[in-house]
Amino acid sequence: MDEFLEAVHRVAAGGTVLDPEVVSQLMVKKSNPLERLTPREREVLALMAEGLGNTAIAEKLVISEGAVHKHVGNVFLKLDLPPTDSGHRRVLAVLAHLGL
Repeated sequence: MDEFLEAVHRVAAGGTVLDPEVVSQLMVKKSNPLERLTPREREVLALMAEGLGNTAIAEKLVISEGAVHKHVGNVFLKLDLPPTDSGHRRVLAVLAHLGL
């Protein structure tokens, strides 16, 4: 009750009052979804950004196409790109990689 009355007096005197929870939320650094990716997933995403398909990525990284498919799926999940009928997740992932 004392905090409330103090806040009322402060506002009445022309001051301002901010809720501590609001301040803490403002101070929280917004996380970059790309930071969620593992180094291998970042590598796969970078090759996607070069325009390579899964087969070419697999050859370049000397891993199976199944592994590439798994990494690409993880990239989509970690970048919050759910499956859609439009099928533009690959483009959206590359745009995120490029910071656009």
